Order: sequence, then C-alpha cells, then structure tokens
Amino acid sequence: MGKLVLGIDESGRGPVVGDMVIVGAMFDKDDEEKLKRIGVKDSKLLSAKRREELYPHILNIAKKIKVVSIPPQEIDQRFAVNSNLNNMEAVKFAEIVNELRPEIAIIDTPSANTENFKRYLSQFLDHFPVLNCENYADKNHVSVSAASIVAKVLRDSKIRDIEIEVGMPIGIGYPSDPVTLGFVEKALDNKEWLKKYIRKSWLTFQRIKEEKEQKRLGDF
Repeated sequence: MGKLVLGIDESGRGPVVGDMVIVGAMFDKDDEEKLKRIGVKDSKLLSAKRREELYPHILNIAKKIKVVSIPPQEIDQRFAVNSNLNNMEAVKFAEIVNELRPEIAIIDTPSANTENFKRYLSQFLDHFPVLNCENYADKNHVSVSAASIVAKVLRDSKIRDIEIEVGMPIGIGYPSDPVTLGFVEKALDNKEWLKKYIRKSWLTFQRIKEEKEQKRLGDF
C-alpha cells in the first residue's frame, strides 16, 4: 500500500451567483495510475459530459472525499471578520487536511505567493503532512485534477438546483455571462434570492444595483 495523497481544489471562486465548492480527494499513491488511465486531468480541460462520466469512477477509486461548500453569505461576510477570499480558502483547506489526515497534501493555491499562503494555512493545522501549495496543481498532479473534477461537477449541480428553485435560467453564474447578469438584476427585487444566491460583495452586483437605482431615479 502506498502513501495517502490528498489533492485539494475548488470550483466557483469567481462567480457572482452560488456557492464556492472545495473538495479534498484522497487516494492511495499506488492508485494514481488508475486515475491517469481513465483520463483524469484538470477539469477545465474536460467537457461537462466527460466530467460527469469520470465523477463516479473518481469516487470509487478515492479512499475518502471531503466536500466543503461556502455559500454567498459566508463569502460576503469575510470582510466583517477581517479576512479575504484567499485566507478563507486557507482555513477551509486546513480543515480538510485535519479531517482526512493524509501523508501528503497537494493544494491548488489561489495566491501567487505560495510560500506565504502555505505559512498562513499551516497556522490552522493540527495534522502535519508533507504539504505542497502550488499554483496550477490541478494541471500537474492527478489527485488535484480529480478533486477539481468533483468540485466542478458538484458546483454545476448546485447551479442546476438553483435554476429549478427559481424557475428560470441563471447561466453559469459568472459575471461574463449575460444570462447570469439578467438573473442578478431580477434578484434585486427578491429578498430571498438575494440572501441565498447572490454574492453582494462582488463589484458586478454593486454595479448592477447602482445602474438599476439610477434607472429608477430616471423614471421619476
């Protein structure tokens, strides 16, 4: 039996709508070849259909999977607790490491300064594996690629659930999507949608809100 290797990645860091989903996927080192053979690689390089196909196989090969979802309200509150998105992710990553207790942990790191990020994250550890905090780890390490696929599949599923709940398309949730921007504008008139689904600290939301308020003033 090989060493236990934990890959950690997230999906949904940048969207204005919905949760950010962080996944820790732990594998026996000897099983990494199985992941490569079935075609596991960075989720961004795969179609949605292919990610869905790989998802159950990854779950079957993994020793353990840990999922942490961060809702919009918690993301918006990060400033109130004197934090930022990178620090918030570091705390969640540490929670996954502490729970799964791997021998090696490889983390797709959001900060360009990987050493500073590693030092910050290490403050929250009570289990100390060989720790690799790396940019583009999802491209370079198959365990992280697997985590990225699981995170993306779960994030996409959450977006579909929101569409069912609100009864309208919301797009992919990113500021670049006109369908998403249309949903954000409609959410301004629905307190429940605003509370549950929208990241109100995002500049995209603030811009849409200001434009709508200006339009209302212009109607008088």
